Amino acid sequence: MACVGAKTPTHTIKPKSIKWLTLFFTDYPDIIMQFSDIITSERIATQVPVASKKRALETLSELFVTCSPDTLDAHDIFNSLIARERLGTTAIDHGVAIPHGRLKNSTETIGAFVQLTNGIDCDAFDRQSVNLMFALLVPEDSTEEHLQLLARLAEMFSDSELREKLRAAADSQSLYDCLIDWDHKH
Repeated sequence: MACVGAKTPTHTIKPKSIKWLTLFFTDYPDIIMQFSDIITSERIATQVPVASKKRALETLSELFVTCSPDTLDAHDIFNSLIARERLGTTAIDHGVAIPHGRLKNSTETIGAFVQLTNGIDCDAFDRQSVNLMFALLVPEDSTEEHLQLLARLAEMFSDSELREKLRAAADSQSLYDCLIDWDHKH
């Protein structure tokens, strides 16, 4: 797997793992934006009762439309997320998935997060059910920024203490605070 402008890691690591993403981008420490630039507490949902990956992606698509520009359409968002998912799982182990997609006619990067009531099968490499999902939508022409954010999210979700706090959070504001607090400290 090659990325324009990215340096090849010196470590041999399974390409879809959290470690691979974070090591692949260690030469890019400056993230252009903070998580607070892309997510709001209104695009976060707790204890979401879904039974499938498809329904989780539909829920995320609806969350994106809730507090986003009027130009966003839940159907277009879902199609973008599911198209990426067909290329391979976005589950990154430890019960976490980072579904992501590109949108035509979009000018901003935005995120949404769901804490699921029960884990769902997302074809994770560690075979663990996913109950935390951070979805990312980027403009169609976004490349390096998109990859940097994915690497940053992978780094964040490699923190076991944070994952447990997110699973224990009781409401959207608590989830938002956990995400933003981690981002500011790291």
